[in-house]
Amino acid sequence: MSGADLPLVLVTHTLPLEWISSLQGRCLQVTGPVDAVRFDPSLEARLEGAAGILCLLTIPINEAILQRAPGLKVVSNMAVGVDNIDLRACTRRGIPVGNTPWVLTDGTADLAMALLLAAARRLPQASLDAREGRWTTWSPTGWLGADLHGALLGIVGLGKIGRAVAQRAKGFGLRLVYCDEQPAPPELEAALDLQRLTLDELLQVSDFVSLHVPLTPQTRGLIAEGALRKMKSTAILVNTSRGGVVDARALERALREGWIAAAALDVTEPEPLPPDHPLYRLPNCLILPHIGSATRETRQRMAELACENLLAGLEGRRLPHCVNPEVYA
Repeated sequence: MSGADLPLVLVTHTLPLEWISSLQGRCLQVTGPVDAVRFDPSLEARLEGAAGILCLLTIPINEAILQRAPGLKVVSNMAVGVDNIDLRACTRRGIPVGNTPWVLTDGTADLAMALLLAAARRLPQASLDAREGRWTTWSPTGWLGADLHGALLGIVGLGKIGRAVAQRAKGFGLRLVYCDEQPAPPELEAALDLQRLTLDELLQVSDFVSLHVPLTPQTRGLIAEGALRKMKSTAILVNTSRGGVVDARALERALREGWIAAAALDVTEPEPLPPDHPLYRLPNCLILPHIGSATRETRQRMAELACENLLAGLEGRRLPHCVNPEVYA
């Protein structure tokens, strides 16, 4: 197949060549900048002839984009979550949408535990005080945090990442409760001594709450004022799911007024969170720039899975990881 006959693929971000090497010779790529926060104009100009889109979670693939791409065969998202993509619009057009499950489970679960530990032991505050000269001697009452061993961790959403967090937390001696629409398999509940509660029950009894739900109309704003007021004043909230699951204004007030003790966030809404946002000024709020999957191995495997989905769609094969399988009905 000559270059002129190759299907056109729009890659929304510049990725390391070794991550997308499987695309070489199988499609014609037009690539956006490494730091794109919207669909780049150079890519928009090529939508009419595009057969595939490989995108990141920061780029909305909406009705306006789809209308301009009549020949689109596949959308491949280099992420597990697909809240940046209008799935209904894609399904109406018969366009399969791929994601990259499994490969980022361990990395994200590791980071959730790192956030929990950092917030529980007040590491950001302690490190800052040391750097700025407020560490003058060993203090028996300085930088007191919370123990993990024997504390109760509430996991909201017991999917792949939630389960991986539960397994790690068990090793730290945490007791575990969870909230999910579906009960966990009995053998998993038995192995981890998991107890299923309603969300309200979980919020009321947990010392730590870790969020692992997708962003949907039902979960947007799930943790708002009402939920935060149900939590213990000593509780710590950890979010590695999606920023929109938490009401940022309510969280700011909760942290400022002491409804809860602290929060540790890898995700925010919007992303990036503006540097003048009031959450940054709160010493009991730790914010990271969405790095849950940010290990070399994980990100490369995510890109490789995204390429596998993309190529399958271009070639008329079923996507290995398709989030709207009804297009094949």
